Amino acid sequence: MRERASSRGLALLASALLALAGCSTLIPPYERPAPPVPATYAAEMTPAASPGSEAVADIDWQRFFADQRLKQLIALALANNRDLRVAVLNIEQTRALYDIRRADQLPTVGVGATVARQPVGSGVATSYAVGFAVTSYELDLFGRVHDLSEAALAQYFATAENRKAVQISLVASVANAYLNLLADDELLRVTRQTLATREESTRLTKLRFDNGASSELDFRQAESLLEGARVALAQSLRQRALDENALQLLVGQALPADLAAPLPLDQQQIPGDLPAGLPSDLLIRRPDVRAAEQQLLSANANIGAARAAFFPRISLTANLGSASSELSGLFKSGSFAFTGTAQLLQPIFDAGRNRANLDVARVNRDIAVAQYERSIQTAFREVSDALAGRATLGEQLRAQAAQTNALAITYRLADLRYRAGAASYLDTLDAQRSLFIAQQALVQTQALQLQNLVTLYRVLGGGWREASEVTAASNPTVPPPR
Repeated sequence: MRERASSRGLALLASALLALAGCSTLIPPYERPAPPVPATYAAEMTPAASPGSEAVADIDWQRFFADQRLKQLIALALANNRDLRVAVLNIEQTRALYDIRRADQLPTVGVGATVARQPVGSGVATSYAVGFAVTSYELDLFGRVHDLSEAALAQYFATAENRKAVQISLVASVANAYLNLLADDELLRVTRQTLATREESTRLTKLRFDNGASSELDFRQAESLLEGARVALAQSLRQRALDENALQLLVGQALPADLAAPLPLDQQQIPGDLPAGLPSDLLIRRPDVRAAEQQLLSANANIGAARAAFFPRISLTANLGSASSELSGLFKSGSFAFTGTAQLLQPIFDAGRNRANLDVARVNRDIAVAQYERSIQTAFREVSDALAGRATLGEQLRAQAAQTNALAITYRLADLRYRAGAASYLDTLDAQRSLFIAQQALVQTQALQLQNLVTLYRVLGGGWREASEVTAASNPTVPPPR
């Protein structure tokens, strides 16, 4: 009866201590740092958004891109890209580390058996015990273990956000590499067309030279221009091979032969009216900024754990089971045994270790603040650059197209005048050279404008949500995917 009352009292004491454990925390109150950027983007770069426009981060990439071939490539990259695979595995790693920290808040119970022999007088006494054991469980009265768990949880959230940032970057990288490949194909078409024109022009010039109607100078100039086109063709072929290799690396495999037919570069339907919102929107839209804030929260929680190290630590060791001086009597009536030990350790002299750990935690928090602010500034710069590109590249493309058209007419007129003997061949060569340069610039500007829109989509936080996630977010009855 006395044993039962004693065990009941110890159980109540342990329950009370467990209730106290984790009730306090020494984590400093968290205040989100003010964004160190202007409140708005430059007015000339951000036209007013249409009422009810959808946030870019909520536009899944399947809706943003219209080219079916590009969609297939992005899907393959999301399944096979090694960088994204590493990011997903990092999430699993930090989740396991958080589970370890969370488990430290609860006692570990095991089954143990002991045999003890000690000298007694002229003999040796032997005792046997078997039962449940709790070893060195720390009562978290000042929140040290809890704060370490909070820090690990924030690290887990940061890793999850980093995974989203990797996916955003991957989607944009695949799209831009694909646009590079389309531009290469268009440049190859222009170069082959120019090469054919120059071959015909060189043939006619050679014929005129052989018949004494033109000088050798005209022929050699035409020949030089022809070889220049062949040089450009070789360069274009090499660049296309390099860009295809880059795309295959992003996709994580060789490009399948059964992909859908691509849309030409000038038929890519990439939205250009993306609402930029305010710089403060980046705090909740950009996964990399959210990841930096979670790192800050983790560093802040570590300060609480470092503060708690200055206070006493109480650890419990307990055994509940059966004990006997004979092995055969372990499970007989009256062999019940309970032992419990509480140990309190109050730091008195540690050569400044706890103070140094607290200083380190505070400095790490200050570093995390600076990194968080830098991530905001980087995001603001990236969005501002993309907005500047959107505001100017459209006009640049229009002017480039007009210039190319004017040079095409100039070349045709110069060639007609030369054939009629009213102008020198130098005018024709100059017009032909200028036209080819303008055609190349037009293709490059088309690709640059499309890539700028893809970049704007990326820097505004678009590309990490799947269509299913957008549907779940808009329909509360559908649980969001984990």
